[in-house]
Amino acid sequence: EDSMNQAAALDLIVASSREDFAGNRLVLVQPQASTLPLRRLADLTTPAVQRIALGQPESVPAGRYARQVLQQAGLWTALQPKLIPAQNVRQALDYVARGEVEAGFVYATEARSAAPGVRVALTLPVHPPVRYPIALARRSLQPEAAARFVRFVQSRRGQQILAQAGFLPR
Repeated sequence: EDSMNQAAALDLIVASSREDFAGNRLVLVQPQASTLPLRRLADLTTPAVQRIALGQPESVPAGRYARQVLQQAGLWTALQPKLIPAQNVRQALDYVARGEVEAGFVYATEARSAAPGVRVALTLPVHPPVRYPIALARRSLQPEAAARFVRFVQSRRGQQILAQAGFLPR
């Protein structure tokens, strides 16, 4: 949403075409083989949890959501020494799948794509919820094709494909 807001501020999109097309959830994952009981966020403060992966909050949206959740829980400062910043959600997920960290914050759709190597320990409430907007570019070289694509993403079939990948409905 931040990127789309920036595009809107720069008048790069057709504002009337902007609409959310899907949603996601933030989850805490751990290696599939882990025996650590992670039943609540406070469990991350235990000595057994030494490393926690998350996307860099300055540049990775999932990292910003993770920071928000940890701040709301009053854990952000306490967990600083354990946090391992990743360049993106996929890298955070890979750290978990390889067992290089005890836990990581990723999107539910990413966790689902790495099912054999990780398991979801917690689904975390994020406010506002994770939403994905779509809009037409103001200076598109292919405006008709772009409009068809937007319609497809928003169509029943497009939404079915997104749901199969684990995305929430718009």
